[in-house]
Amino acid sequence: MCGPFKGIQGILRLLEIIFSALALFIVIFRGRMVSPWGVWCEFVWVFCVIVPLVLTVMEDRMWHLLLAAFLPNWADLTCGLTSLCAVMIASATVIFAAVFTCLSCIVSILCFIISLVATVIFLIDAVLQIKGFPSGYFSSLRGGLRTTEAFIACIILTAATDHFVTAELSYRPFGMICSMIVFAVCLLVTVVIILLHLLKLLQCLIPFRLNMMEFVFNILAVLLYVLAVILWATFGYRRYRYNPYICKKCSFADVNTVTIGAIINLVFYIVDLVLSYKSR
Repeated sequence: MCGPFKGIQGILRLLEIIFSALALFIVIFRGRMVSPWGVWCEFVWVFCVIVPLVLTVMEDRMWHLLLAAFLPNWADLTCGLTSLCAVMIASATVIFAAVFTCLSCIVSILCFIISLVATVIFLIDAVLQIKGFPSGYFSSLRGGLRTTEAFIACIILTAATDHFVTAELSYRPFGMICSMIVFAVCLLVTVVIILLHLLKLLQCLIPFRLNMMEFVFNILAVLLYVLAVILWATFGYRRYRYNPYICKKCSFADVNTVTIGAIINLVFYIVDLVLSYKSR
């Protein structure tokens, strides 16, 4: 293999780009996606094409050395992004199979198989990089928690959006809308915290210590998530006779996804709060 795609990692990245792009092109050929779940899958495949491509170009041109002041640990960044891609494309593969694949949907089955292959390749790449024992924020427990919180929040927001898109227009409880706002705000702040840890120079822009900011945010996130879970469950399950979907078979599917995802994220934020309290 010549050019930038040489060695085991180069070959794996090339395969990641090819299979992620194939899954995306097949879905585009299949037709325009209007479902939020379909949009999520398309976003993941685009993300999984861009990340290995950018990493490969940066390393081949040695541009990552110019970013040493901003990104002091390139190996940790590449390992973290590869692991994130593996988790994201695994979620897209499972979601696409559950929502869009049927026994007579040949194109969808083909897309699922290709996305599954891409998932396996990303997992192999992530495991090989993790075995290299990189050190840094993404490789730490705190970094892993933050990344997981952001990922689960994306799934929660996708399910909540799908619920409101599919539900009857007359059913838009203010409590459920407030829950979505909480999930979105916590996601935004979580991403900002991740960037502050990765880009050390940005920490000069905040007037207080990052650990203290995280501790305060974790307290607020736990309180807001408790409120959001209560509001979402109260209004989402208020009337069992009410079916917000055309399909009775999939009644409350998105409501259940948001509820379970929010509870899981609440647990992660509580763990993060304990860790941030110890590191103050």
